[in-house]
Amino acid sequence: MIGMSQPLDLRAVLAGFTEAWSPRIVANVNDYDVRLARFAGEHIWHVHENTDEFFLVLDGTIHIGLREPGGERGVTLGKGELFVVPRGVFHRPSSSDGAVVLLVEPTGTLSVGDDHDEVPDHVTVTTGQPVTHSSGYR
Repeated sequence: MIGMSQPLDLRAVLAGFTEAWSPRIVANVNDYDVRLARFAGEHIWHVHENTDEFFLVLDGTIHIGLREPGGERGVTLGKGELFVVPRGVFHRPSSSDGAVVLLVEPTGTLSVGDDHDEVPDHVTVTTGQPVTHSSGYR
């Protein structure tokens, strides 16, 4: 388990990486990962068929495009706002000015979902990278 025996300084974790769309696993809660990610530019359209996806904006502003049965729409979130994308809904997160986001997903969930557009070089296909002791634990 990550983050269960020591406090974790999220500022120190953020200082340890600059890559957008490359989430770090900062804790596990039951069968879920709590991930910290930087958003910059556009991610890809993707869907998680079997799980919802939780977004909490810690800094900056993000936009989440959604493809729903009634058509496409967008949700814009600022610092301190959260949104849950329901399972089975294609979505595309983006941030024109950069943002820091906390995500909650079942352990092992791919950052590009179960079905997705072609993955560009700036998007990391990952289930998250664990944070090490030197990256923020005190």
